[in-house]
Amino acid sequence: MKYCQSCGNKLDDDALFCQNCGAKNGTEQNKTLNETSSGNQADTLGLIAFVFMILATIALGCMTLIALIWCIPMTIHLNRKLKSGEPIGIGFKVCTLLFVSLIAGILLLCRQENE
Repeated sequence: MKYCQSCGNKLDDDALFCQNCGAKNGTEQNKTLNETSSGNQADTLGLIAFVFMILATIALGCMTLIALIWCIPMTIHLNRKLKSGEPIGIGFKVCTLLFVSLIAGILLLCRQENE
């Protein structure tokens, strides 16, 4: 049994509006809104992490060419995963944290995957 968020009246499970006060039953909308906002947050964190990986690749490339051997492929791999929407493995996130960029690794670890 559901209850109206405005007046507290009992509602049928399939009711779209409250019979007492006429308020819209927004539980389905709230679920969809929360799922959309968490998806946007994950996309934003992924994009910021990608930017930090590019900056770290440039910085490490200026210091030593050996660092480019792992930075460039990892940055390309992250870009492909973000574009395709595939989940990013925890091992890749930790390797990013250790070998490419501390900030990008932390952002990727904080990012919630869309499954």
